[in-house]
Amino acid sequence: MLKSIPFLWLSLLTLCVNAQSKKDINKNHIASVTVTETKGGMIADDEKTTYDAKGKVIEKVEYTKEGVLKRTVKSKRNTLGNVIEEQEFDENSNLKEITVVKYNAFNDKSEELIYDANRKLLKTHVYFYNKKGLKTERKTLDAEGNLLSDKKYAYTYN
Repeated sequence: MLKSIPFLWLSLLTLCVNAQSKKDINKNHIASVTVTETKGGMIADDEKTTYDAKGKVIEKVEYTKEGVLKRTVKSKRNTLGNVIEEQEFDENSNLKEITVVKYNAFNDKSEELIYDANRKLLKTHVYFYNKKGLKTERKTLDAEGNLLSDKKYAYTYN
C-alpha cells in the first residue's frame, strides 16, 4: 500500500498539469499570459501574449534569454476573427515590417503582402488549396513578382 502512494501522487500531479494546459483563453476571460524563466537565480521575461475579448491574440512580445525586449507583433482582425494585418516592431519599438493578409471566398488565407516600415512591398506569399480545403502550396515572390521559393504540402490519409 505504501509503495503505491508515490505513484498515486504522481498520477494526480500529471492529471492536474495536463488539465491546466488545456484551459481555454476565452472561457477563462484571460487578457494576457506572461511567461518568465528562472535560470541561475535570475528571473527573466520570455514572452507575453495579449488577447482580445474573444480570446484572439492581438499582441505577442518576445524577449531575449536575458529578458531584453526582442520584438513585438501586433495583430488587427476582421469581423470573422481572421488576422488582416500584423505589425512587427523591433527591440526599440520601431516599426520594422507590416504584413497584410487576404482571404479567399472559403475564408482561407490566399495572400500575405509583406511591406517594410515605409509600406514598400518586400515580398508576397501566395497560398493554394486542394478541393478539401487543405493547403497544397505557398509561393514566395519578390516585389517584382519573381519566384523566390515554392513550398509544397503533401498529405497522406488513413
